[in-house]
Amino acid sequence: MVEKLHNTNYIKALIVGAGPAGLTGAIAIAETLGNGKDVLIVDEGIEPGGQLPKQTHKFFGHEGFFASVRGFEIGRKLVKKVKELGVNIRLQTTVTGIYEDGIVLYDRTKNIVEHYKADYILLATGATERFITFKNNTLPGVYGAGAVQTLMNQYKVLPGQSFLIVGAGNIGLIVAYQLVQAGAKVKAIVEASSKVGGYMVHANKVKRLGVPILLNHTIVEAIGKERVEGAVIAQVDEKFKPIPGTEKEYVVDAICLAVGLQPNIELAAQAGVKIVYVPELGGYVPFRDENMKTNVQNVYIAGDLASIEEATTAMIEGYIAGYNIAMKLSGKDVSEKITKMRDELSEFRRGPFSQKVRKGLERFGVYFPSGGYREELQVVEGPRGKLRAIIECPQAIPCNPCETSCPSGAISVGGNINGIP
Repeated sequence: MVEKLHNTNYIKALIVGAGPAGLTGAIAIAETLGNGKDVLIVDEGIEPGGQLPKQTHKFFGHEGFFASVRGFEIGRKLVKKVKELGVNIRLQTTVTGIYEDGIVLYDRTKNIVEHYKADYILLATGATERFITFKNNTLPGVYGAGAVQTLMNQYKVLPGQSFLIVGAGNIGLIVAYQLVQAGAKVKAIVEASSKVGGYMVHANKVKRLGVPILLNHTIVEAIGKERVEGAVIAQVDEKFKPIPGTEKEYVVDAICLAVGLQPNIELAAQAGVKIVYVPELGGYVPFRDENMKTNVQNVYIAGDLASIEEATTAMIEGYIAGYNIAMKLSGKDVSEKITKMRDELSEFRRGPFSQKVRKGLERFGVYFPSGGYREELQVVEGPRGKLRAIIECPQAIPCNPCETSCPSGAISVGGNINGIP
C-alpha cells in the first residue's frame, strides 16, 4: 500500500526534469541565491542527466557549452555542479499532479506520496519519441531510438545484431554509427523524405561505414511471429504513400525507429499553461515568452518541452528560465546574465537548421534573427606540398571546434558559429 504523507513541504523552486535544461536552470537559481538548499529537482529516471548519459558522441556548439565533449561527460559535469551548490535531486520520483493547492510527488523507492508547495516551478519535462504505424509494429524487436541508446550505452546491452533504422535525422544517423561501433550490423537507413534531415557530417560518417541511406523509402512491415526476423520497405510517392511493386525485404532482428520527438506537455497543461499547436516546434507546446515564462505567473519552461532542438539550446533556455526565476526570488539584478544567454541563443539559432524554430516562435511574439554567417564553400585548389586539409562540413551548422582546435589558426568559421569553415 502506498503511504501518503499529510505534511506539506515548502520549497522556493521546484524543477521537474533532471535533463540539460533542468540542471542548468537549477545552477542558475542556486548560484544566484547563494546555495541550493531551497531548490529541488525531481526526475523519474534512475540517474540524472536526461538523455545525456546515453549520448556517447561528441557535441557540437562551442567550448562555452561543451563542444567536443561527449554527452555523458557533459551530464556528469552538470550534475557535479548542481550537487556542489547543494541542490537536492530526487530520482525515481514522479510529479503526478500540479494543482492550485500544491504539487503531488510519488517516490517509487519509498512508495510514498508527498505534497509540496513551490514559489516557482520550472518544467523541463523533455519529449517522448514518436512512432509510426506499420504491419506488426508491436513485435518484440521494434525499438525507439532512445530505447536502443539506453540499452546500448547505459546498460551495455546490444538489443540486436542486425538493424534497420527508420529516419535519417541526427538521432537516426548517430544511433547507426554507435551500433556499428558496438559490433552490430546496420543493413540500411530508410528516410521518407527526399533529403537527409540530419547533419551531413553525421551522414558521411555512416556512409563511410558502408551503411546505405535510402531516401524516399519507408518501412511497411515487420516480419516475424515471436519477434522481429525481418523488415519490408518500399519507395514512397510525393504523399509519402508506399508505391506497390517497390517492396524490398531485409533480414534483420531489430528495427529502430528514429522518427522524431513530441514535447511532454501533460504537466504544463495540468498547471493551467496555455497549450498551442505549433508544428515547427514539435507539435503541441506550452505558450511562453522570451524569458521562458508561461501564462501562469510562477511557471517557466525550458528544453524540448518548449521546442524540439539540440541539448545546447536546452541548456541555454534552462539558464534563461533559471536566472529569471532567481531574480524574482532574490531581488538581485541578473539581467546581464540573462542578456548574455539570450545572445548565445540568438547566435545558435541564426543558421538554416533553426529556420523552423524561428518561424514557430513567432507565434508567441518571440523573434530571432537569421543569417550573418558565412555560406560560401571553400574552393579546393588541390594539394600544396605533401599534405592537404579536407573540410568535411559543407553545411552551416552551429559548431566551431575545428576552428578552436587548429594549432595554427588556419581554420575559420567566420564571425558566427553557423559559418561554413
